[in-house]
Amino acid sequence: MKTRRDVYQAIADPTRRAIINMVASEPHNVNAIAEKFDVSRQAISLHIQLLIDCGLLVVKQQGRERLCKAHLDQLGEVFQWVEQYKQHFERKLDALETYIEKIKKERDGQHKK
Repeated sequence: MKTRRDVYQAIADPTRRAIINMVASEPHNVNAIAEKFDVSRQAISLHIQLLIDCGLLVVKQQGRERLCKAHLDQLGEVFQWVEQYKQHFERKLDALETYIEKIKKERDGQHKK
């Protein structure tokens, strides 16, 4: 039985994020991807397979080459998950801005005395 992989597992690893970045703008063949990393071809193949399992990569055979193409629609799930926390961080930043303004006014008031 094959284990279901999810997009969060895929993007948790910096090598897989780098592979996604490489193929996001244009497809690359597997060998070109492997050459960019200081790990074995086997390790890159495993990373690529996980990205395929998660639906973030599609591999197409073109002649002798296997081209990896990004399929980034799955990242929408991550975007939605992160977006729900955006308001939380915006409130924190607004509170920090208010605090900084308060400190500046207090300092300015002390300098005028």
